[in-house]
Amino acid sequence: MANQVDRAIRDLAQKLIASGWSRRGADVLRVMLEKGWISTDDINDLGYNHPPRAVGDVRDAGIPVITGKGTSRTGRRMAVYALGVAADIQEGRVGGRSAFPKKFKAELIRRYGSIDCITGAKLDERVLQIDHRIPYRIGGDAGLSDHDVEAFMLLDGSSQRAKSWSCESCPNMQPEARVVSTCKSCFWSFPENYEHIATEQIRRTDLVWQGDDVDVYDRLRGLAGISGLSVGEYLLQLARAKVKIP
Repeated sequence: MANQVDRAIRDLAQKLIASGWSRRGADVLRVMLEKGWISTDDINDLGYNHPPRAVGDVRDAGIPVITGKGTSRTGRRMAVYALGVAADIQEGRVGGRSAFPKKFKAELIRRYGSIDCITGAKLDERVLQIDHRIPYRIGGDAGLSDHDVEAFMLLDGSSQRAKSWSCESCPNMQPEARVVSTCKSCFWSFPENYEHIATEQIRRTDLVWQGDDVDVYDRLRGLAGISGLSVGEYLLQLARAKVKIP
């Protein structure tokens, strides 16, 4: 199937691999160039346990990828990714994301504090990563050239993976959609003020209990356990009982 890869895409992929832009992305591309496609099983065999993010490296570099479905070795359904055609390359996206200036993270910490912007957890700045509020494939590097900290957020690895998983399956990530305003009203971009989560009418509250609040959590867990509920379920019942919707 290698001869079925669009020649312009093949040339671009080979240049990216040679440039050393991303080890993970290069590993995925080599398989795609050889076979014309790559499966979730293939990506796991390469040692990457988050296939959508691995394929995301390729997409972020401007190479179009088509997602299909297949059957895994265990008989379950899995994603299969094929290389697209040159006509689908997004203008200005070839080569991938721009690198963040070294001082940019410090600017974000001054703005938000050393916290995960999804959960609000106070964390060592070393575990925090800079993330585009609007996914790169939709908004590009908007805000980076003028160091607009409001266009970015700080996330730990867990929150970044959760956001990636959700965005990958979001209808707005489809090539025919990709509306920036839809992302701007999404929880994953602006958890402090949102209207939907990946276009679905869902609300969520992420709480991290630290310091003196750990004792509060432990007491709530004990009360919830008496009723056979999780802490989240217990808090929801309390809210339903106490909050009157006019």
